[in-house]
Amino acid sequence: MSQDLLAATVAAVRQAGALMMTRYSTESRQPGLPELLADLQANDAAVVDTLRPALTEALPSAGWLNDEHGAGPMAAGEWWLIDPVGGNVNAVHGMPDWNIGVSLVRDGRPVLAAVYFPVLDEMFTATEGDGAFLNGVRLRASVKTSLDGALTGTGQAKPGHDPELARRMGSAFTEMMNSALYVRVSVPVTGQLAQVAAGRMDLHWQFDNVRSHAAGVLLVQEAGGIVTDLEGKAWELATGSYLAAAPGVHAAALEVLTS
Repeated sequence: MSQDLLAATVAAVRQAGALMMTRYSTESRQPGLPELLADLQANDAAVVDTLRPALTEALPSAGWLNDEHGAGPMAAGEWWLIDPVGGNVNAVHGMPDWNIGVSLVRDGRPVLAAVYFPVLDEMFTATEGDGAFLNGVRLRASVKTSLDGALTGTGQAKPGHDPELARRMGSAFTEMMNSALYVRVSVPVTGQLAQVAAGRMDLHWQFDNVRSHAAGVLLVQEAGGIVTDLEGKAWELATGSYLAAAPGVHAAALEVLTS
């Protein structure tokens, strides 16, 4: 993967992050759902308007997809896959845990990722075969070998879960809470995946995979983590559920989630 393309992607994501910081306030409070939805949509639109021309210039041949909740396979070729503001609901409530997420997908496989947390000024990057980095420092997944000391997590991929999926998520939370040191349930999902890549968390599981998680998945893979579906098969873009974990706890976590 061209370093020039990575640099151009990082520059575009930083620019979008700087724009979002002008919109972000720790005093943000909305009186109701209509105002909340309007703020969410305005944030997404502002970021897309910043990213799209910059990334199109960087790689004009690539397609464009910013459906953050989209799932299933993608057409062949190269695609910019965007989650404009991961954890947008946090941003509009004045909380700091949100990010700008970009991945380049080639024939259904993420090959480049940039995930930026503007409040912390943390830029996570990865390119296929070349490792994952945080502000230029190489990342390594956790060396944990036992779930009893593991920091684990899950969260909602998108709003509007059906009751059966909610029940399954609740059961898995209970089982993991009985096996691991700690279970975190939060958004953004890419935020948890970035923490797994950095070795700050040990695993993340997801029952409702969406394509925009690809950036976080590549971070984990390039940091030496293992990402599979819940049958233990290699992760694919259209995988329905997945587990991203440090190598030493992946097998035990998979057993918990499928028990």
